[in-house]
Amino acid sequence: MKIIVCIKQVPDTNDVKWSKENTIIREGLINIINPYDEYAIQAALDIKKINPDSEITLLSMGPQCAKEVLEYGLALGADSAVHLCDKRFSGADTKATSKTLAAAIKNVIKDYDIIIAGQFAIDGDTAQTGPSLACQLNLPVLTFVKSILDADNEKITARCEGENEIITMETTVPCVLCVLKNNKEIKNPKIQDYINAQNKKIKSFNIEEIELNPDEAGIKGSPTFVQRAFKPEIKRWVRKVKYNYAKEILSHIREENGKEIRQEQ
Repeated sequence: MKIIVCIKQVPDTNDVKWSKENTIIREGLINIINPYDEYAIQAALDIKKINPDSEITLLSMGPQCAKEVLEYGLALGADSAVHLCDKRFSGADTKATSKTLAAAIKNVIKDYDIIIAGQFAIDGDTAQTGPSLACQLNLPVLTFVKSILDADNEKITARCEGENEIITMETTVPCVLCVLKNNKEIKNPKIQDYINAQNKKIKSFNIEEIELNPDEAGIKGSPTFVQRAFKPEIKRWVRKVKYNYAKEILSHIREENGKEIRQEQ
């Protein structure tokens, strides 16, 4: 099976600075692989255990430093990597991002059975890129995937998180899977893993090479934008309960309810 795993480099800090276009200024930030994408790689490795002949290709869009997460993914066990690197990709919303990834998959990678992505990215948290990519490629999609139960050349069986329950679902291949965090332990690559990864190829492509119209990429191709970004102010206070706990807690609840009623009046 040919498996593509879409991964992303994200800032690992609360001190995020924003540009005048309300996009994250990534220079000077400590960057990591998006945590959900680690589980996407693990899901691909699980499929490879079921089908040992499978090949895993990592796909990432980002600046030169994004190669770090591709190297990390290769050390985890992926076979090759594709890096989409062009200033014209920057500032993309989920629509422009999915169009860019879809162009690379159709025009560069071409041969695939399964595309796996993290359900969320911690720098955006929209959960839109995976389903949007499926739409661009006209593929079925399973979202909120907790685990892969079975995989072959015809169908995928997975456990997915529903609103109130875990559901077992099937879809035909080719398809897109959007993966959640789960209880599986992500292995920490060893030095030898990184040494082995140096023999694996990372191919870089610009916008012309993936045959994408520049007007459909980056800020130009993004119909949505962040209107305002701010760090929420969190206020907490503590009331100590010393003696008759139940009585004091009930008294406090009645007191607070009374305040709300008076405010409504």
